Amino acid sequence: MKRLLPYLLLVIFLALVPGTIYAALPTNMKAGVAKAVITNQESLVMVNGRMSQGVKEDIYARALTLHDGNQRLIILTYDLNCLDVATPLLRQRVKKELGIDQEYLLLLATHNHSAPIQINRNNFEYGYWLAERLFDLIQEAIANEQEDVRLELGSGMGYFVFSVGNAPVDYEIQMLRVMKDDNPIAMLFSHGTHPVQAAYNRIEAGHPGYAMDEIEASYPGVQAMYADASGGNQFVERTPEFLAKVRIEQAKGIEYLDALLEAKARETGHKLAEAVKEINKGQFVDITGPISSSIRILSLPLGDPISKEEALELVKDVPEDVGFVEYPHEHRGTNWVRMLLRYYEHDIPFPKRTTEMVCTYDTYLIHEEDKEFLEKYVYSLNKLFPCIYNEVIVAKIGPMPLVAMQGEIVAPIGARIKDAFRKDMPIMVFGYMGEHNLYIPTRELVRLNAYQAKTLQIQYASPVPWDPEVEDEMVNGVIEAVNAMVE
Repeated sequence: MKRLLPYLLLVIFLALVPGTIYAALPTNMKAGVAKAVITNQESLVMVNGRMSQGVKEDIYARALTLHDGNQRLIILTYDLNCLDVATPLLRQRVKKELGIDQEYLLLLATHNHSAPIQINRNNFEYGYWLAERLFDLIQEAIANEQEDVRLELGSGMGYFVFSVGNAPVDYEIQMLRVMKDDNPIAMLFSHGTHPVQAAYNRIEAGHPGYAMDEIEASYPGVQAMYADASGGNQFVERTPEFLAKVRIEQAKGIEYLDALLEAKARETGHKLAEAVKEINKGQFVDITGPISSSIRILSLPLGDPISKEEALELVKDVPEDVGFVEYPHEHRGTNWVRMLLRYYEHDIPFPKRTTEMVCTYDTYLIHEEDKEFLEKYVYSLNKLFPCIYNEVIVAKIGPMPLVAMQGEIVAPIGARIKDAFRKDMPIMVFGYMGEHNLYIPTRELVRLNAYQAKTLQIQYASPVPWDPEVEDEMVNGVIEAVNAMVE
């Protein structure tokens, strides 16, 4: 309550001073929505590592713009795993042509694995096109803005997910509802989980896509928007019987497997839609109020390297001339070993923090002192908006902080951040923001050397692993960023 006190006192004071409340606190919040197909027209590498073989369902991007009379906040969601190469290009154009800074542009993914992944150079063109497509979508949403809307936050539970890494499950579904009179015009909702995909090698949106379709059918005139919360270590429940069925149907052929996958995705999408509809019937907190936002980069801790001798042992069965290879090459998982050997051979200092490295479009973490590689990969770096981990945007809408974190954030991190504030104020938390989905793991996942901890090396070619303190430093860094906005 103490964090809300200054805000409440300001409201009371201004209400007692004739003619000032309207200048200081907006009375006319505007909101606009727009939706566009972003399906690729040619076969491209998907997040699952397969080449797309046609389209099962179109994938979409959705825009929501909010304007308080002084500031405009743009929220974009898209049926992708992350935005990758399009991120800096879109930020640059939004700043140049609309005068909107990057902290007012929230780029949120559904975590879809049956969509193109722009970290492969053959997919860069799709990323360039995507940046143009999304800019047009933003303009359309701005043109569609309606006056006198109300913003509300509600929440409920989706008890059909489980966690890995010895972690408690975060079942929460959060929803930001935009109301015009007594009718919703947008529902932005989140749930922390990997999606259930509906096809083996075709483009589609997974269970969140089916959920959004059902919600829009249930509430005519509503734009449904889903983005993953913090689902890096959470998955939709699957029984041993279902997994056995997957093996049986896969043996029969892709057509049979797809029928089973689609049924599961539709079933899960319906569960999510039903949970959102229950939330819509419940209590909401009115959060309509002034908009502000900030962005910061959290410098996260890294561990120590293995010895050169250990590294050589790891690559003894890998061809010597393989070099650094992009996703989904079979030797991509050993890029980090070759990078580590490069550090030893060129006497490059091993990084202690993530901010000592910049990430290329094709997901190579390159040390700030490695001038040779910075020059070699200049085609894959954006000078104006470089990818340096780990970005966090904290927007504030009225009394509510809205947190958007870069990377594939695991559920305990998101839950700890929500729990730090929820007794004092409404708060909404997302992961999967912006460029690249680097897992941010818990201390326990680091201890277990689980996949969520190893991706820093096997997918991003870092020569060193995470330090176990990464969880606490991520949580504390975000809490500090939120406090800076609300106090």
